[in-house]
Amino acid sequence: MSNVSIKTWVMAFRPKTLTAAVAPVLIGTSMAYGDGIAHIPTAFVCLLTALMMQIGTNLANDYYDFQHGADTEERIGPTRVTQAGLIKPWQVKLSFIIAFGLAAFFSWVLVQRGGWPLGAIAVISILSGLFYTAGPRPLGYMGLGDIFVLIFFGPVAVGGTYYVQAYEINTAVILAGFAPGLISAAILTVNNLRDMESDRKTNKLTLAVRFGRSFAFTEYLVCIIGAALIPVFVYLLTQDHVAILLSTVILFFAIPGIKIVLTKSDGPQLNEALAFTGRLLLIHSIFFSIGWIL
Repeated sequence: MSNVSIKTWVMAFRPKTLTAAVAPVLIGTSMAYGDGIAHIPTAFVCLLTALMMQIGTNLANDYYDFQHGADTEERIGPTRVTQAGLIKPWQVKLSFIIAFGLAAFFSWVLVQRGGWPLGAIAVISILSGLFYTAGPRPLGYMGLGDIFVLIFFGPVAVGGTYYVQAYEINTAVILAGFAPGLISAAILTVNNLRDMESDRKTNKLTLAVRFGRSFAFTEYLVCIIGAALIPVFVYLLTQDHVAILLSTVILFFAIPGIKIVLTKSDGPQLNEALAFTGRLLLIHSIFFSIGWIL
């Protein structure tokens, strides 16, 4: 794999999507820190685990979408390295095996601290990341990707990060986890909206393909508005950490992205909306985390 440039490998990892891995770990760790029960070395391992799972999922998606014929020359999204011939298929396959292998190793480290529940979460997460596009009935091809992203990049990731540091879990942590899950689902919605036509041709039945553009627009709005309201619900539940309400301002920051999603249909504009939503996820996680610690 030495003949492939570092820049090309970074492209394959899809760095703009990695906020979906970072955000829930940041929120879970900040909530543990604010509660006086954080364990920073464990938080770092959580971050490495999440990143490897995300990178492994991205690489597997790149490989299996090419195998299924979902990625063609008609693709209007960011370059997929397998389809573009930038990296050989066997190299991409080996890379996602390595990434998932590293995720499994880091998960084993976490299991030593948090016990078998962490192991169960890790196994399910890795298998879900792999079979999102792999197998005869991939999750993403059946329209289940949105639910997968909402749950695993939301309450599961935030709750798991908190639990392995605190040895306990509570309703506020699980509820807080739905915000990054919803914004991550919004990122996927933009991706599926952009790829509607090519996905339809290859029978990739995302929710956008199944129910149309109007549904995708509504899903995006519901995800963003829902994420902005989650801190309000968390505050009403805890009657504490009032500063987390600052993170509701993402609803105003989201206006440019919402405008693009509702009015544009070309690839470059929707690619920008996808990147914009990724930044929105990071902004939310930073504001919420600071608010909880304060």
